[in-house]
Amino acid sequence: MDKDLEFFAEGAVMLDGLESAIIGIVEEFGNGPRILYSKSKIIDVLVERDGMDEIEAIEFYDFNILGLYAGEQNPVFLTIP
Repeated sequence: MDKDLEFFAEGAVMLDGLESAIIGIVEEFGNGPRILYSKSKIIDVLVERDGMDEIEAIEFYDFNILGLYAGEQNPVFLTIP
């Protein structure tokens, strides 16, 4: 984990290989900080890095990334319509 992220988001779950899709850290009263990812940047990584087409990348995101539950400090995702 990046040193700044370690400091500001201690204990937050990070997704391996998707560091370039991180756009921030979110906080909520009563919960630890969480890493905020851009959905569109994740899709771009899956297309470029893994050779998926856009439909495959969206399906992979929906089932394997968005559907992940790794604890209270699970990552969160931003979609800009």
